[in-house]
Amino acid sequence: MLYLGIDSGTQSTKSIVLDLETGEIVAQASQSYDLIDGLPAGHLEQNPSDWIHAVEATIEDCLSQLGGRKSALRGIGVSGQQHGLVVLDANDQVVRPAKLWCDTSTTEQCSQYEARFGGISGLIEKAGNAMLPGYTIPKLLWLKQNEPENFEKTKTILLPHDYINFRLSGTKRMEYGDASGMGILNVRTREWDLDLIDFVDPRVREMLPELGSSNAVHGTLLPALAEKWGVSSDVIVSSGGGDNMMGAIGTGNIADGTITASFGTSGTLYGCAEKPIVDPNGEIAAFCDSTDRWLPLACTMNVTVVTEQVRSWFGWDLTELERQVASVPAGADNVSFLPYVNGERTPNLPDGTGVIHGLGGNSASPAHLARAAMEGATLGLAYGLRRFDALGLTPGEIRLTGGGSKSAVWRQMSADVFGVPVVGLATAEGASLGGAIQAAHADGQGSYEELCNRLVSLDEDTRCEPNVGNAELYREKLDRQIKLTTVLKEAGML
Repeated sequence: MLYLGIDSGTQSTKSIVLDLETGEIVAQASQSYDLIDGLPAGHLEQNPSDWIHAVEATIEDCLSQLGGRKSALRGIGVSGQQHGLVVLDANDQVVRPAKLWCDTSTTEQCSQYEARFGGISGLIEKAGNAMLPGYTIPKLLWLKQNEPENFEKTKTILLPHDYINFRLSGTKRMEYGDASGMGILNVRTREWDLDLIDFVDPRVREMLPELGSSNAVHGTLLPALAEKWGVSSDVIVSSGGGDNMMGAIGTGNIADGTITASFGTSGTLYGCAEKPIVDPNGEIAAFCDSTDRWLPLACTMNVTVVTEQVRSWFGWDLTELERQVASVPAGADNVSFLPYVNGERTPNLPDGTGVIHGLGGNSASPAHLARAAMEGATLGLAYGLRRFDALGLTPGEIRLTGGGSKSAVWRQMSADVFGVPVVGLATAEGASLGGAIQAAHADGQGSYEELCNRLVSLDEDTRCEPNVGNAELYREKLDRQIKLTTVLKEAGML
């Protein structure tokens, strides 16, 4: 039996096919795409059609690799970038490009929510989360206030993975995990908060599709697609989920005590909990997961985007970047890089900018900038780990996924910064593997515990133990990064 997992992200779509009996990935394909150019600062959008073209192309590529074995395909699971707003008209056509998770143009709309509902504390009391610019519902309020004609056309709102599911199955539905990042789901009860919805417009109630369990089957593959691809018309489409929710499944993060850190364009740190974990400060997102549990999560918007920026300055390939970073001692000789080049979510700095601090006569080198950038991005996630600890979530180890986890230098730095052992996965494609595992679970092939124990493998060759001396140095550097951020923010300079 074969199950196909799709990871539709901000930069590309990656699809894999999992052989359930052997646990092997027997086919994989990817296709990249771009953001829409020429938009004002803070506006980050994509055409949903780009996702669909990439999904279809990678599925077809994978099925071609399988040859005659494609008849064994039983299910598809979709992971999608969280928080994006897809708006459809009465004919289910896309009204306008999707505003993405990294779009920070909705700061004013978040302020309106805070003013109406008693500030951050009032919003947390109602739904469990603050209202952040990345979330979905402020985007819809922005649409009403800035593009009223498009808001009037809108009859359905979907998240990116929901839209892909719809195009695969013809069914509109939302599951608890990804929906909890919209800003209108009470994560404690897994029910919509009608007051938060009506603040945009009472008509939004009719725009929301059915909401239900993340363990339910979303639908079956459309007959036309099954015929086109030469697969069974009984292929199921599981509920899918947000990329972090699917990444949790794909890294075996399905029980209390496991923590995953994802090093992609953005960074996330998340765990699994049997009950809602609500941060009274609103810095840790109190999300549901995609197994009907909960997923406390810290998100930063700047990880590989920062190291890629530095790499582009000096024309290095990845090997040279690693060599340059490794040539500078831990702490980068007190050079700090506040990595907020795309604004920031944790801490909440939607208009934040990058800052380089501490350059000296012996430390103003490209290598120091590279080391400081990598450290700054990692320390941003360590800030979230401190909040986890304050909420009672203290890991014994952290599992790494995403492109940055492939770097040996970065893995050791992560162990030193986090102060606990870190280990990578046998496959770096945690979200697409999670999608395939979820599809197998929805198809009745076993519990998540059974499936993850058998199919999720750690790569012990990547395990790194923290260097005690470096761990102390990085605790002090994190204190300095927090202080620099606070001082600059209070002075109106960040």
